[in-house]
Amino acid sequence: MKTKEVHSKEHLLYLRGVRKKSVFINVMRFAALIVLLGFWELAARLNWVNPFITSSPSRIAKTIADLYQNGTLFYHVGTTLWETAVGFVLAVVLGYTIALLLWWSESFRRILEPYLVVLNALPKIALGPLIIIWFGTGSKAIVVMTILIGLIVAILNMLNGFMATDAGKLLLLKSMGASKWQMLTKLVIPSSMPNFISMLKINVGMAWIGSIMGEYIVSKAGIGYLIVYGGQVFKLDLVMSAVFILCILAAAMYAIVATVEKLVIKNGNNK
Repeated sequence: MKTKEVHSKEHLLYLRGVRKKSVFINVMRFAALIVLLGFWELAARLNWVNPFITSSPSRIAKTIADLYQNGTLFYHVGTTLWETAVGFVLAVVLGYTIALLLWWSESFRRILEPYLVVLNALPKIALGPLIIIWFGTGSKAIVVMTILIGLIVAILNMLNGFMATDAGKLLLLKSMGASKWQMLTKLVIPSSMPNFISMLKINVGMAWIGSIMGEYIVSKAGIGYLIVYGGQVFKLDLVMSAVFILCILAAAMYAIVATVEKLVIKNGNNK
């Protein structure tokens, strides 16, 4: 049975102030965006800048409308979104699993740690030619590139989270006869949730970098393809439109992760 929470007058005023501040910040964010776009459009129309080079919001909107009318907008967006989402999920799942195995076995961890550091420092684009030879020139190669970009980041972030578990609490559980599996499920994994959310946020960006980088190297469709093609034929409106679409998709994916974070925090507070 839930009990009704009673707040003091001062606490209610504080909560009201927090809500007002949150609304103010959101309004100012939106206003700043409108001002920026308005100034950009004005500068292009008055020839303060060359619209051929910088494009403008109205030209971007027209280009996106043209892509929609000729039926290619959702084809390119869907291609990149699929490659990014699949690469993101696989990188997170594989990274989390490998990090668990490294935490479980100290010997395994000490053997692989130097190689993880080297792989993390390696520019993944250098593996592009090999990926093309091994996996072909289709979406499979782009997904592999996306996984490679995010995998090591996921492993290192989660391993740091697992290793940062309070040693005193681990010792207490061990003294009470807890098995390693029980320590993992009851303490290590729950205590590493902030690292998990942080890893998801980082890997959102890594996933988009990987997919677009892959499309730069080898692609016949996708947002990265539009950027490369637009640059080659000097259709800079197309380039800017593709970048704008990419920003919207990346922001939406980040918003999903932020929503997951709020749900995790809310469930944790309710326990």
